[in-house]
Amino acid sequence: MQVNNQLIIRYFFLFFGILPAIAQSQDFDTTVAMQDKGASTFYVSGEIDGFGPTDLMVDTGSGYMTINEETLEILLKENRAQYVKELSGTLANGDKLIVPVYLLSGINIGGQCILNNVEAAVFPGKTRSILGLSALSKAAPFIFSMDPPQLVLSNCATENPRIETAG
Repeated sequence: MQVNNQLIIRYFFLFFGILPAIAQSQDFDTTVAMQDKGASTFYVSGEIDGFGPTDLMVDTGSGYMTINEETLEILLKENRAQYVKELSGTLANGDKLIVPVYLLSGINIGGQCILNNVEAAVFPGKTRSILGLSALSKAAPFIFSMDPPQLVLSNCATENPRIETAG
């Protein structure tokens, strides 16, 4: 098969000519290592403001960050979560579930990326925390890399102001 070098060069300049216009200086400026826990499951170290350190399972297929009821209880005592709405969804096994959504004052991903005012769905019991799109979209554009396992994030804050809570 003959390769058309002119075509390759044209696509190279098209891609790299457009990329700087799309990406800005704050884009892709934070790299966070992920831990591969097997079965294509990746975790990042994190911290939820008012709760403390926790491992977050990275799930780009989850529309929301999730926390469990025990975590929410602590966040409410610390005045670091505010009720937003109820969310109805269908689980992977087909069951329907209605869960509350709370606005968290902030999370820190990998000790390097602070995201303020993140919506999190609250699941019953002792379920694991999931880093879903309600959080990741705040760090967009982002890159999920499996080799090496890492998140490359944008628009990370350096401090975490408290959210205003009613009552």
